[in-house]
Amino acid sequence: MIMSLRWIAVLICLTVTLSVSATSWHDDSHYVALGPRTGYYIVRPGSSLSHQLGIDSAPTADTADPFNHGYGGDALAFRFNRAGILTAPPAYIVQATPNKFYTQRLGSLICHQSTIRDAKAFFSQPQSIEHRPDGFVAYYAIQVYNPSEDRSGRGGH
Repeated sequence: MIMSLRWIAVLICLTVTLSVSATSWHDDSHYVALGPRTGYYIVRPGSSLSHQLGIDSAPTADTADPFNHGYGGDALAFRFNRAGILTAPPAYIVQATPNKFYTQRLGSLICHQSTIRDAKAFFSQPQSIEHRPDGFVAYYAIQVYNPSEDRSGRGGH
């Protein structure tokens, strides 16, 4: 009797934990339109929009990973044709709140007019490039820190 009550309690705790973790991740990925040819995507890592845009290879790292001690990585993704011209709105792959520094710069790029040179002028050299039949995707890694995810006790030091 006591053993079965323990198993029921364990099962209830497991069910609650799984349901909370499944509902705590809210995918609010969306497009931010700034003009007829300007705008950018805000994309959550692993979201359906991330899959749809084909940017799952973005160099992101989860701040909640206990081995990262609150450090992680967001990313910027730019799709260019073979001539180096931006063919789609850029994407900001972000875990928490987007940084205004990056959103302002993303908003200044013009689809079908801005080039890889323009992206390099704002963000320097891309950390990785994924070649595609129609061109390439340039990825820029952004280091982020979330002190509420730091379980090391060092407080970001």
